[in-house]
Amino acid sequence: MADNKAFDEIEFDESPDIVVLSDDEGNEFSLEVLDELFDENDNHYVAMLPIYDNPADALGDSDPLIIMKQVDEGDDSFFDEIVDEDEFARISEIFTNRLSEIFDVQ
Repeated sequence: MADNKAFDEIEFDESPDIVVLSDDEGNEFSLEVLDELFDENDNHYVAMLPIYDNPADALGDSDPLIIMKQVDEGDDSFFDEIVDEDEFARISEIFTNRLSEIFDVQ
């Protein structure tokens, strides 16, 4: 007989990694980190999805995956957009391949 646990006894090892970012105007955005990687130059990249207060807003988002690069300046670290098109294409392809194994990413 299979070992069945009551639902409330199941332990989940991981909770979502949520970050809150703010733009230049002070607007805050909550995002869930789906994946992260370091390239051969030790640059840190993250792939994130926005968290919406209203689930219907997610349906209108045609390209929800957000890919950013962590930038370190002195003691400060922050996420910034990837400006270089070749760098963005390379990193987004890696994330798309990795995440397509788990999610419906195109």
